[in-house]
Amino acid sequence: MFRRATIVYTLGWIAACAAARAPMPAPLPPAAPASAAAPGARDPYGSLIWPDLRREYLGNGPVVFDPRVRVDVPAFAEDPMNVPVTVSADGIEGIERITVIVDRNPIRKVLEYMPLTTLPRVSFRFKLQQASPVRAAVLTRDGVWHVGGGYVDSAGGGCTTPGDSRRNGSWAQSLGQVSARLFPHSVAPGAPEDETRLRLRVMHPMDTGLAGGIPAFYINHLSLRDAAGHELMRLNAYEPVSENPIFSFDFAGRVQGKLELVGTDNDGNRIAGEVR
Repeated sequence: MFRRATIVYTLGWIAACAAARAPMPAPLPPAAPASAAAPGARDPYGSLIWPDLRREYLGNGPVVFDPRVRVDVPAFAEDPMNVPVTVSADGIEGIERITVIVDRNPIRKVLEYMPLTTLPRVSFRFKLQQASPVRAAVLTRDGVWHVGGGYVDSAGGGCTTPGDSRRNGSWAQSLGQVSARLFPHSVAPGAPEDETRLRLRVMHPMDTGLAGGIPAFYINHLSLRDAAGHELMRLNAYEPVSENPIFSFDFAGRVQGKLELVGTDNDGNRIAGEVR
């Protein structure tokens, strides 16, 4: 017993001396801020599935969590089939695409928006299956994704419940009908007085395919063109967009002349309407 204790003490003394002679380890670098523009930058929501989402929807390009990307959502979804969201990316130059993703939805990609001549803002409603981060990823011409988000609590079930028009059978009578309006708009004090907002609605059941016996049936493409045929904006919608979707878009300046909205759904039905 005495000999074993002596050996243990001696080994401990040698280790202590070695530690005293070794250089002090360098301090750990501070955690990268949420806005660090580097692959693997820290997710402010700490979502365990964020690395997979990023790889699937954003690829391998650099990602920056950018406070200029605003995602305005309610704290709680009172109606999980119609959750309002407004995405804006004012102040970011060279925007090519805005992608909206809901982490915990069974169908995660909700919308892609290409603001060709419009301002980088879009408002609409979507279906929410359970409480989740809601993200907007903004791709710029230099290949960088600028990401912002919000968190919505919810009782859930929005993606697996059929819409009202599907339940009462009225969808077939109104399918593809377009209504739209242009009006002057100012988003904040000091904003230009001559901004114009376009608010449009397209009648469509927007079935997710997750309600029993109802296949996926949804608008998949919309394009807005001026009287000369020039494309002003392009939008790709997916199943989680709400039934009879209403979209809002903003233009810098006054919009002159007639506009035309064209599009399709995933069954090949044509959508067309005039905006005056």
